[in-house]
Amino acid sequence: MRPELLAPAGDMERLETALRFGADAVYVGGPWLQLRAGGVSFSREALADAAKTVHGQGKKLYVAVNAFPNNAELNQLGDYARFLHDVGADAAIVADLGAIAVMRAAAPGLDIHVSTQANCVNYAAARAYHDMGATRVVLGREMTLEQIAELRARTPATLELEAFVHGAMCMAWSGRCMLSAYLTGRSANRGGCAQSCRWVYHLMEEKRPGEFFPIEEDDRGTTILSACDLNCLGFLDRLMDAGVASFKIEGRMKSPYYVATVVNAYRHRLDALLDGTATDADLAVLQRELDAASHRTFSTGFYFGDMQHHAPDSGVYAQDCAFVGVVKERLPGGRVRVEQRNKVTDGDVIEVLSPASLGLSFVAKNMTNLEGDPIDAAPVPLTLFDLDAPDAVQPGDLLRIRIK
Repeated sequence: MRPELLAPAGDMERLETALRFGADAVYVGGPWLQLRAGGVSFSREALADAAKTVHGQGKKLYVAVNAFPNNAELNQLGDYARFLHDVGADAAIVADLGAIAVMRAAAPGLDIHVSTQANCVNYAAARAYHDMGATRVVLGREMTLEQIAELRARTPATLELEAFVHGAMCMAWSGRCMLSAYLTGRSANRGGCAQSCRWVYHLMEEKRPGEFFPIEEDDRGTTILSACDLNCLGFLDRLMDAGVASFKIEGRMKSPYYVATVVNAYRHRLDALLDGTATDADLAVLQRELDAASHRTFSTGFYFGDMQHHAPDSGVYAQDCAFVGVVKERLPGGRVRVEQRNKVTDGDVIEVLSPASLGLSFVAKNMTNLEGDPIDAAPVPLTLFDLDAPDAVQPGDLLRIRIK
């Protein structure tokens, strides 16, 4: 079975970006019981559009229903399951045992993927979910490669295994955290996480009230609760060997630029591994691509044992490039029209983020506004402007400039 590359999408722009840059499937949050609040939920109408878009490219759509429902919500869940099936969702991602039972009974044609929030980390639990009708388990992030391989060997082949390969890591066991709810009243388990573990903390001694001491010698304080970001690009082959069938990228709240960058890198690496053409030199190029998007310190998570104990995340988000625009259309005369996102100036070296090529760049020149007047810079977000560009630059490509 060819492994699946599964990408996040917080809206239609990010969904279309994920598909263009090589995702085999996309997961989204619907209007109810999903663990990302705010502007990253799809309405019922948007889910229907998303399903048509995804299926039109021969790919799959999974919908998160991974919050833990109360009694009243459980009573409505059957109708929601039938809606998801009818609208064309390929699977629902579910954490709660009762929710799985209700949804299976109401919509037996809707596949159930057991969410990582269910913290499935052993073969007996995986078998139990399979017996309930689940077709896939999203493994707990605390598992090692050896544990995954054993689980795979002791579960039915008809049960697919999915694992996270990239993105933010929660400091709590399988994402079940009460810190945000305690400090802010926003429950992570109901989609309202305030990411309190990323905040800067200081130490105060009981008999010295008001005197705060950094836990490490850092003028920013320290983020002792913040986990490193996960990056598995260098050992996707070992995850495949362990039996993982779907490689999941975290980030429904991330930008289209982030989604494009990460999906593009993993698509190239996975294809090279499957084709037998993967090299260390190419891996280094793709790792550099991942550095171009915002991230915290990278780690290999728990796949090789305990998380890095003595190298805590710095708390600083780093990225080597700034996203400056989206190519909207090609124009006559070797020019393109760009929707600006960050300031770009005449003479900047622009790198092209495209699924068709790696390493393409050109110098910004002959920039004009839509009236054809020469401009030295495009400083206002979402402004349209034109400039010369190589023929290889196509609509949908993203443009960036290197800042490191």
